[in-house]
Amino acid sequence: MTQAAPLPVFDGHNDVLLRMRRAQTGDPIQGFLEGETGGHIDLPRARAGGLAGGLCAIFIPSPSGRPDASGDFVAPAQADALNETLAMARLLFDLETRAGGALKVCRSVGEIRSAMAENRFAAVFHIEGIEAAGADLDALYVLHQAGLRSLGPVWSRPNIFAHGVPFRFPSSPDIGPGLTEAGKDLIRACNRLKIMVDLSHMNEQGFWDIAKLSDAPLVASHSNAHALSPHSRNLTDRQLDAIRDTGGLVGINFGVLFLREDGMKNPDTPLERIADHVIYIADRIGIDHVALGSDFDGTTVPEALKDAAGLPLLMNALQARGFDREALQKVAHGNWLSVLERTLGA
Repeated sequence: MTQAAPLPVFDGHNDVLLRMRRAQTGDPIQGFLEGETGGHIDLPRARAGGLAGGLCAIFIPSPSGRPDASGDFVAPAQADALNETLAMARLLFDLETRAGGALKVCRSVGEIRSAMAENRFAAVFHIEGIEAAGADLDALYVLHQAGLRSLGPVWSRPNIFAHGVPFRFPSSPDIGPGLTEAGKDLIRACNRLKIMVDLSHMNEQGFWDIAKLSDAPLVASHSNAHALSPHSRNLTDRQLDAIRDTGGLVGINFGVLFLREDGMKNPDTPLERIADHVIYIADRIGIDHVALGSDFDGTTVPEALKDAAGLPLLMNALQARGFDREALQKVAHGNWLSVLERTLGA
């Protein structure tokens, strides 16, 4: 008896490009295409689990890798961030070139849909923390021409655009000031260029500043419910309501730090805890406003899930909690395609 194909998943966040950039030995592109023993995503595991595409983040780590005396991470200098951004973007484009049609860098929702229908991994160029751009935004316009379609103004550190929310538990996300004047210019430019703005690492004041300014749906690509896990990175009920009111979306983060009531980095976290956050947000703001934002290759996920090949286990857990086929399709990919279509255009 032939096993049914897994439900296609379009995912809101992964850090596979950073993992590849950090590879010390071998050919990371070949490893991605042929299969690896480490990390969460490669092409064989993506196909095994139904991972059909997602937002592939470019993230430039802080120079020291540690917070400073104030508890904040320090952003890289613009020149360094731009150089690293270009190097990681080249990795993404080299992947496309060497994949023999198995991976497509998509610049529109039409391209995402076509790639998924053709069993090609639909990669969307995303930047997490736009330190590569200066206040003049010249780099933003060039990167958009190269294919950038989604960005988070900040990671969890301050830059010239805003003050990212620090990693604190337990804590409200209401930490620090919001958008700078340069940050407001950035949001306006993203709206003009039809670049999706990701709120996942914004503090609360920055969230509300963007909500007032942006004419696009509010999207948090990889965040969870603060009511279930009181981490500073998670979203309060009031923020969830605002996302619903703009027709926006929350992608559920698989990171155990953001799933658990105790904030512990414990991989022995039940898979059902991801389902808890999906259900809480669906009940709060509606099934049309929740999807997946795994944070694969960027965080510690439940051991029961393990990697991209385990995604059918999550679909089974949601089905066991009462999600029918239509609801599963919305969470797996339909809601992401809908919000991207309304943000980027068809």
